[in-house]
Amino acid sequence: MQDIKTLTQRGIKLANVAMGKESADLVIQNGKLVNVNTMEIQEGIDVAIVGDRIALVGDAGHCIGDETVVLDATDQYITPGFMDGHIHVESSFLTVSEYSRSVLPHGTSAVFMDPHEIANVLGVKGVELMLAEAEQVLLRVYTTIPSCVPAAPGLEDTGGSVSLTDIQNLIQRDDIIGLGEMMNFPGVVNGDPDVHSFIAATLANKKCVTGHFSIPETGKMLNAYISSGTRSCHETVRAVDAVAKMRLGQYVKIREGSAWHDLKEVIKAITEQKVSSRFSLLVSDDNHPRTLIQKGHLDHIVKRAIEEGVNPIEAISMVSLNVAECFFLSQDFGSVSPGKVADINLLNDLTQVQVDKVINGGKLVAEGGHLVQDSSSFIYPDWAKDTVKLKAPLKESDLILSASGDTVSANVIEIQEAKVGTACVVEALLVVDGAVLADIDKNIAKVAVFERHKATGTRGLGFVKGFDFKSGAVASTYAHDAHNLLIVGTNDADMVVAGNQLAACGGGFVAVKDGEVIALLPLPVAGLMSDHAAKEVAGEIQKLEDAWVQLGCELVSPFMTMSLLALAVIPDIRITNKGLFDVLQFKFIDVLN
Repeated sequence: MQDIKTLTQRGIKLANVAMGKESADLVIQNGKLVNVNTMEIQEGIDVAIVGDRIALVGDAGHCIGDETVVLDATDQYITPGFMDGHIHVESSFLTVSEYSRSVLPHGTSAVFMDPHEIANVLGVKGVELMLAEAEQVLLRVYTTIPSCVPAAPGLEDTGGSVSLTDIQNLIQRDDIIGLGEMMNFPGVVNGDPDVHSFIAATLANKKCVTGHFSIPETGKMLNAYISSGTRSCHETVRAVDAVAKMRLGQYVKIREGSAWHDLKEVIKAITEQKVSSRFSLLVSDDNHPRTLIQKGHLDHIVKRAIEEGVNPIEAISMVSLNVAECFFLSQDFGSVSPGKVADINLLNDLTQVQVDKVINGGKLVAEGGHLVQDSSSFIYPDWAKDTVKLKAPLKESDLILSASGDTVSANVIEIQEAKVGTACVVEALLVVDGAVLADIDKNIAKVAVFERHKATGTRGLGFVKGFDFKSGAVASTYAHDAHNLLIVGTNDADMVVAGNQLAACGGGFVAVKDGEVIALLPLPVAGLMSDHAAKEVAGEIQKLEDAWVQLGCELVSPFMTMSLLALAVIPDIRITNKGLFDVLQFKFIDVLN
């Protein structure tokens, strides 16, 4: 919090520049202002900036002095900096530093990260590492405290946890913007005192509680969830649910990431049902480097909204003013207005969202798709890289599901391409020598989850349908939310090779065929993030995707879909290191009937 003296001096400085008594540091001249305050485009607008703040919007000729830097914005659009209201940096497989370098040239001035991935592996110590890294990057990084670590207590084993005491201590920090996505919606609506204490600690500090309401219910449960203080939700996949939430004053974060393509459907709340976009945000949630490099970040998502029929000014407001208002930051951010922080983009084309120049805090940081400033890289300690701890090397007998007879009826997880949801389907599977087998002809592979944080040796075994594997196996230590060792494959031998390979390299993604590793993306930082540059990681991801195709799978971002197989808080059915879990019934079920 700034003191009165500092604010007084700042106010006088801004007033003096606006009045022409002092010169601006930077003036943007003769642009087309995308005014998200009044939802209009104003021609021939100047913006005068002093320090990191905007002093004047209009005619700034009198603000220009000998030392003033002038940017000619003729034929360009002046917009607020783009703000991503919900991301997990770890889901990019990049560090905060490299993520900053990747998204700034695309006009992203600020992100709101929920580091619950690293919290599940390293606890609060992991969160503090990312906070320390965020302090030194050019990107404006706001952090929400992970609210559900573990996400499903008793249903999975994690490496770390976040307690009420942790939240009470962290929530007072200036770089903590609020409480991370409250996934435990059953606990909220049923009045669990522990869950509500997390929310209360956040509200008492006048900060934002972000939500996660993933079920298609718009009545008493949704009302109970919102009444608790949850201000937003990024798990909306139907337009009807978006309308219901916005009518109740909840911000709907419309997601368009590498794997989760919800925008096309959810945006119909605005384009077809014609409700106001005031309570809607565009977010990425999870983006991997190939998406960032090939398509972009929020610039791409805004363009997608425009393609679906959203007015370009509205689309810009959904990554600027609406975001600032959602997080109680609109006094300082969200629009190009006097007194606000000078986070500004200059676009060559509005409907194509072609970002030319990026100004953050009054400084030009990117131009023509490239950074003109940079920050130093953050070095993660060795203890943050030693996180894959199995009780013993895997062997084929660890993967056997035993049964008698020739066939058996099994509960199988069925995935949906580019969707977070799953279904439970019952399938007949062959039994050979007392072991239940995967069935390539039925598009059914085996899935296993091994605890990898404390070497407990616990495991869950099951089957999954929909990846189209014809051979081989894949494995990952990036597996929401506990991030245990997740393996999917057509045969036990390749699954063992895949799992042991990741244990040896400290985590990541791997693809194996006929006993040979055909693609490997090491993620040594907590088994979640690479310490290499985005282009290098993107190249490894390309090899990984090619390997998946070689194994028979041609889904969109299949390893992102795979990473949700263990997420026991999203319907219908998941698998953790403790077994097969029915989310709708909220109980473990047998794999074999």
